[in-house]
Amino acid sequence: MFGYLVAAAKVLKEDELSRYKAVYCGLCRSLGRCFGQTARLTLNYDMTFLVLLLSSLYEPEEETGERGCVRHPVKGQRYVMSELSDYAANMNVAMAYLKCLDDWKDDRSLVAWSEAKTLRPGYERVKARYPRQCAAIETALAELSALEAEGREDPDAAAACFGKMMREVFVYREDRWSDALRNMADALGRFLYLLDAAMDLDADIARKRYNPFRALYGDPENAARFRDILRMQLGDCVYWFDRLPLVQDAGLMKNILCVGLWAAFNQKYCEGPENGSGSV
Repeated sequence: MFGYLVAAAKVLKEDELSRYKAVYCGLCRSLGRCFGQTARLTLNYDMTFLVLLLSSLYEPEEETGERGCVRHPVKGQRYVMSELSDYAANMNVAMAYLKCLDDWKDDRSLVAWSEAKTLRPGYERVKARYPRQCAAIETALAELSALEAEGREDPDAAAACFGKMMREVFVYREDRWSDALRNMADALGRFLYLLDAAMDLDADIARKRYNPFRALYGDPENAARFRDILRMQLGDCVYWFDRLPLVQDAGLMKNILCVGLWAAFNQKYCEGPENGSGSV
């Protein structure tokens, strides 16, 4: 369910792409600063979107610079950091830790168990700082596990669990923007869960794993059906996104929501004449 919130880099303006990479590098540095170098391995672009969104909304003071790192030891990389980079780093560690636990329970993956053990001290610190968010993540994953254990093929119920989790992760502070952020994140979470289910349907059937779309396996109409379901959820997300007073990076974020989010789906399901951006 992670890794889909990426920009369509080929259609970004040069300054947008530079900003995107710098915010990503800043998040990576925040992970290292807050949780140590191992935590940087959990880095993903999903939380980069969160930094962009909250930074545009709250306009924090940003630290910028250029520095080398383990991945880029020779040529320095531009970075942008703020208090919101640190917040997203905390959420990144929390979600990575609980996902590892979930993978361990589902598949008895020793790799997931080992990663969870490494991330646990960091997660305990996150939980102490952000109990509301961590409680929401734990509750949502527990509810989702219960649905999976029942074998309940209800896409709406399963997606709602992920929506509940994202609602709290995206709310940095309780203020006049909280309701719009929660509504936007809820729709985005539902979209991400359903997208992941559509993407993994074949593999889940082969491995005899839970998937709420199991009854649709092999249906030739799935591409159109899934696209309609996803458009509905993303339409709600963009509606609430547009209710927020976002100026900085608004075009970059719209690229992620309306183009980048569809890249994997289009590659899998729409390589024929109907292939397009999928934008709402």
